[in-house]
Amino acid sequence: MLLVFSGLPGTGKSTLAREVARRLRAAYLRVDTVEAALLNAGQARVTVEGYAAAYAIAADNLGLSLSVVADCVNPVPETRQAWAEVARQAGAGLLNVEVVCSDRAEHRRRVESRHADAQAHAGKWLPPDWEAVEQWAYQPWPGDVLRVDTARETTQTLAANLLARFQEDS
Repeated sequence: MLLVFSGLPGTGKSTLAREVARRLRAAYLRVDTVEAALLNAGQARVTVEGYAAAYAIAADNLGLSLSVVADCVNPVPETRQAWAEVARQAGAGLLNVEVVCSDRAEHRRRVESRHADAQAHAGKWLPPDWEAVEQWAYQPWPGDVLRVDTARETTQTLAANLLARFQEDS
């Protein structure tokens, strides 16, 4: 099974995706980590390379019959289709999870605290600031996606609910 967690930075998708991966004992792929590694290895700029590497790593793990939890902004139809193709080629199920934070003040607080935290930086990679998040060209999902709002539920509750859904789809 391929579980793809999508959404704007600061919505809580990494926290939730990590918890779901931990509980499932699944491979965890964070596109930000891949992009940080590419930048720190000397790549001047990263565009589609981080996603392309993550697709390949996901395919390898799905080929080993491991579930994969992918954590990425996944902002446009092209990246969403690419994840669907990875699952299709591997013969794996796909669960798309769009993570949102409906409390704007809380979303902003999360983004600003992460951006200000030097531990959140990975060498040349920096998390976006609030202005960048507000200007992100994120296209909402038009249809088949499970939306999860992190503003009012704990990570533990949301993870348990998602795992129940995962069991239904397996």
